[in-house]
Amino acid sequence: MTFAAVRASYGARADECVAAFGSIDHAADPDRALIEAWALGIEGPVLDVGCGAGQWTHHLADLGVDVEGVDPVPEFIERARAAYPDQRYRLGRAEDLDVVDGALGGVLAWYSLIHTDPARIGDALAEFARGIRPGGGLALGFFTGPEVEPFAHAIVTAYYWPVDLLTSMVESAGFTVVHTETRTDPGVRSHGAIVASRRR
Repeated sequence: MTFAAVRASYGARADECVAAFGSIDHAADPDRALIEAWALGIEGPVLDVGCGAGQWTHHLADLGVDVEGVDPVPEFIERARAAYPDQRYRLGRAEDLDVVDGALGGVLAWYSLIHTDPARIGDALAEFARGIRPGGGLALGFFTGPEVEPFAHAIVTAYYWPVDLLTSMVESAGFTVVHTETRTDPGVRSHGAIVASRRR
């Protein structure tokens, strides 16, 4: 699945996605607690990569975090700006953050890499490492399973990742993983999270 195809698929169903996920109230309580604690421990600006409808950017800004939302789907950026006009949103993608080296305190990539070809996910992780200052943080959310395999996501093909394998790739990109977790809530696919610190 190409980047252009993923972007077009989300653009065509932007309103549906906003209705389903466009409010922080849609977030699971454990996810909110994890991300809040992570973000409040970051020193410096945070980039919400794959911000979608902008709900996490808005929520973290309300908590006092210096955060900007970035997404490759123009329709999402339009809706995020309309819903949360006091926050900053711009077009961009995980593989090209358009920041100088070490400019960021952290990157939140919450379900932002689920459609990335497994052979290319290292490109995004390397770009995160480039943009995050030493000692800065990374928080990833993703679908987890016993092996890397595609599945029929509601919008476009996505991938399951074993936590250990994705942890290894995060470490190889220049991070130290400090926390991992998995959870299976009723009626949804298994969730995984990785929190890491950029090595000095």
